[in-house]
Amino acid sequence: MAVRVSRRSFLGAASASVSSLFLAACGAARGSASADKSGATGANIKVMLNTNVMSLDTNLAADVVSYEVIADCIDGLMQVDPKGAVIPALAKTYEVSEDGLTYTFNLRDATWSNGTPVTAHDFVYAWRRICKGAGAYAYMMSEIGQIKGAAAIVSGDEKDETTLGVTAKGDKTFVVELETQVPFFMTLMYFPLFYPLNEQFYTSLEEGTYGTSPDTFLSCGAFDLTSYSLGTANLLLEKNPTYWNADAIALDSLTYQVVGSSDSALMAFESNYLDIVMIGGDQVAVAREDVSLKDKLKITISGILHFLTFSQTKKNAQGGMLANANLRLAISNAIDREALVKNYIDDGSEATYTAVPPHYALSATTGEDFSADQAMFSEWVGYDPKRAQEFFEHAKAELKTDAFEFTLIYSNNEGDEIEKVAQAIKEQVEHHLVGLTLNLQGMTKSERVAKLMSGDFDVALTRWAPDYADPMTFLGMWVTGNSGNYGRWSSEEYDRIIADCTKGRLVSDYNARWAALHDAESLVMREAVIAPLFTKADVSLINPAVQGVEFHPVGVGRAFKNARVT
Repeated sequence: MAVRVSRRSFLGAASASVSSLFLAACGAARGSASADKSGATGANIKVMLNTNVMSLDTNLAADVVSYEVIADCIDGLMQVDPKGAVIPALAKTYEVSEDGLTYTFNLRDATWSNGTPVTAHDFVYAWRRICKGAGAYAYMMSEIGQIKGAAAIVSGDEKDETTLGVTAKGDKTFVVELETQVPFFMTLMYFPLFYPLNEQFYTSLEEGTYGTSPDTFLSCGAFDLTSYSLGTANLLLEKNPTYWNADAIALDSLTYQVVGSSDSALMAFESNYLDIVMIGGDQVAVAREDVSLKDKLKITISGILHFLTFSQTKKNAQGGMLANANLRLAISNAIDREALVKNYIDDGSEATYTAVPPHYALSATTGEDFSADQAMFSEWVGYDPKRAQEFFEHAKAELKTDAFEFTLIYSNNEGDEIEKVAQAIKEQVEHHLVGLTLNLQGMTKSERVAKLMSGDFDVALTRWAPDYADPMTFLGMWVTGNSGNYGRWSSEEYDRIIADCTKGRLVSDYNARWAALHDAESLVMREAVIAPLFTKADVSLINPAVQGVEFHPVGVGRAFKNARVT
């Protein structure tokens, strides 16, 4: 049984260090009013990040923390309202051709923070750069967004990025041509990958320095980046006075502080050093039972799926042993997901048995949740030690061995509950599958991501956040060659189904496409390409003086444009 340390005694012991940490982070704010007894400071709010910003370069960023900060400072063509509906941002209006293949965006008057206008050329340059750079998310231009010519540029087959189907017709008209219809195309326009970039500014910088400091970053959104250095644990954003919708922005500034543990987060909130924190595990139970805290709790399903992914290449996993589907199925069915969320997460997160998590992808014709039926793949995924042993016996016979040893990697700087989950998975799997050893290796998130991208791992405890409100944001990962296909699984049948749904015969038949996506998902579950674990709930404590913060399960998780201090 875990020992719970009194947060009151812990608070007293660590108060001085926490105080110095947050005063250093917040002291740079200019023009902030003095703190009131609630802890809020004038029109400044102080917000926790659970990990460092990886990059403010849209071609390099690959995590929700980086995307949140980018979206604070830069607008896309579209944004979302508090209910998640897509509404105009830099695009004042837009038109779609009858065949659904051409989008024409008419831009409003907006400026970058160096005083230069935001133009259609900024979008053309940014999108060409993403495709040519072929970063981790470039596939959203080609495979998901279906921008004309993007696939050839991203793959390297086409060296001339000017062949991309984007055009600036003057400074205020941006035209996008698609290879095929994309039913959710407008929802993509909120995602930071599709944001603009000022070419003259970017090319004036030393290579590799863009977004590493306020001097190497331009804003055209609600906030300016005023204090930041690469890898720092704190950031300061201030209201952008030249923002096109500046009159609607109530905050003077926004301070971010990285806090690595739930204990420290709760302590910082109770001490009034932070106005918004994220907590998990024991701290959620503490807050629920504390009269002074329970009415400040906000629980939202994030849409983030946590799962195990398995390397299927011969350079890993004992010479590629995990390419055996029965071995992967054995591991998946040895895991008690309900126990994971109850005993180690305990924050409203939901045990999940599908490759697409519930609550975020709803049918446009029926309103049905794509993953409402969590038992649809019960033949292949679930907690069933007997079935796990049967799969294991098949695997041992096929691989001609009864001894397996793999390393499970996980992040040790994304909340203390992740380490507990990794330990629990090790214990469950080794208990039910005698002869299989899972060694644990904790590392920073950036190290884990690097290993996933390079394929240098056996088993990884990882996660994926939805970028847009369609099942393809998850199912697109397991296409052969996709950068998110960490295990290097490949299936011609799967690739064909996804191709039919993205650029083939099913694109214009919404209901048939929806059904086909379920067929694709069944392949992922039948072969245990991943072992889904749980859909994360985000638990926040929010100073009651702070109002209007928006939480979204898709794309950018939090938005502060409508936030205010009462």
